[in-house]
Amino acid sequence: MRPRFSKDGMHGSSSRGKHRAGLFLFEGRSTRSVVFRSEMISRFISQRIGFYWLLILPSVVFLLVIFLYPISLILVRSFLDPSLTFTHYLQFFTNPVYFKVFLITFKISFTVTLLCLILGYPIAYLLSRASDRIRNYLMILVLIPFWTSLLVRNYAWMAFLGREGVLNKILLGLGIVGSPLKLLHTTFAVNVGMVHMMLPFMILALFSVMKGIDLGLLKAAASLGAGSFQTFIRVYFPLTLPGVAAGSLLVFIFSLGFFITPALLGGRGDMMISTLIEAQVSELLNWGFGSVLAVILLIMTLILFYFYNRFLGLDRIWGEAS
Repeated sequence: MRPRFSKDGMHGSSSRGKHRAGLFLFEGRSTRSVVFRSEMISRFISQRIGFYWLLILPSVVFLLVIFLYPISLILVRSFLDPSLTFTHYLQFFTNPVYFKVFLITFKISFTVTLLCLILGYPIAYLLSRASDRIRNYLMILVLIPFWTSLLVRNYAWMAFLGREGVLNKILLGLGIVGSPLKLLHTTFAVNVGMVHMMLPFMILALFSVMKGIDLGLLKAAASLGAGSFQTFIRVYFPLTLPGVAAGSLLVFIFSLGFFITPALLGGRGDMMISTLIEAQVSELLNWGFGSVLAVILLIMTLILFYFYNRFLGLDRIWGEAS
């Protein structure tokens, strides 16, 4: 028997066919539209990235020429005398005097960092809680050292701490001491001078964090029965730890390579690694061993950065971490 087809059936099948054809046509157009949009977005991003690269290209070239090339040259020179050799590295690791210099460097850097933290924390707290008008005046006082030459500040400390300096004259005039004290060319003078140079960095790092702390948390702690000391220890101080860590890292790293202050205010017993490098290069003309000392100092600095980034994160230096 022949199958029977109704007009309604034939009309329904043709309608479904047209619907499917229209659906396929719509899907094709939408697919082409998505592809076109993705191509436009990728082209726009590539153009923008290319534009950004053009903007930062001068800075990248500057950094490569000013920093990467000298560091690479020092690294190469540490293995040359004038041919390839490890003599300079063996000289460093077999002579305990150079280990002592590194220990003195780390000891002074740690002391300076601790003193800057103790002195800078209350000042940063005062800046964060003061009114805008008073804060502006206090910030000017903090930034004044940056407006004065580093060499001038060191010579000022030499005039203040010398045997015939201002401090000894005051002590002798008050009858506190019978003879001038030896304050210059000592570890004390180095610590005082370096704290004076590094303190603004610690204050600014702490202030950037303290300024963003919500004071409502302190009020909430007080409403729950916490005293002022408990509120500070359990609430406020933990919130400032990113600033403490960032300021401590900056001051410690800067102190490791500090040269002018130890050279002018310190003595032979306070020789830091930067002073030793300068003596090897300028006085003894031993570029190879001076390069070894610089490379080892750089490696130690990078190790500090690694551990800081591992446990705290370098983004805390710029206040990006909460």
